[in-house]
Amino acid sequence: MKRLSLIIGLLLSLCACANEPQSLAPPKLPYDSWYVGLAAPRFMEVWVETVDVLDQRGLAFFDVHGGVAGYTRKPEGWHKGGGKMMPINNVDLPERLFLRWQSLVEPQAYKIRITIPQWVRDEMVKPERGFCHWSRSWKVDYRKMITLGMAPGGIVKVWVGGACLDFKEVGRFQAEIEPRGPYLNGKGIYYRALKPEAQLYIDQHGIPYGTW
Repeated sequence: MKRLSLIIGLLLSLCACANEPQSLAPPKLPYDSWYVGLAAPRFMEVWVETVDVLDQRGLAFFDVHGGVAGYTRKPEGWHKGGGKMMPINNVDLPERLFLRWQSLVEPQAYKIRITIPQWVRDEMVKPERGFCHWSRSWKVDYRKMITLGMAPGGIVKVWVGGACLDFKEVGRFQAEIEPRGPYLNGKGIYYRALKPEAQLYIDQHGIPYGTW
């Protein structure tokens, strides 16, 4: 009996060691962090449940960004890049991005898996001289910001750019409806009510499908 207890204890210890996260060497990038930005057209309110990353090493990182997005100046069409930015630390360049969000104006929950092309990763590590409007000076910068723009109907636009460099469009994608509905956050399944100004716009003009 005593020997059996020792064996069980040893097995439990080995399982615990196997479940401990292994230390990883930081990715070899010319900067400490790259960024994910969240954007949506004005009044087309969203709530982002999660952004997950599969990096070029094949490692998965969950819930690296979420919550509210930054909004453009008008409901129709897009700006280029920007949004609510989040630094992504100790993660190599993205191979795929996984996005799940609530379009609150419909309301509807969407999900999508976006494959990032190699040319985007090349752009993210290519130094380029650009003009920084915030400092009114020229400097060497990198396109280390990826923006995810979300619009009603499950439309997703992706750009890559930098603080001192212009944004280049990566692509326009169609998300699928999440059959499980919106996020279960411990308070029940829900869609948050729109802010009064957004609700007023929708009541007066509707949702401008087809402009994104």
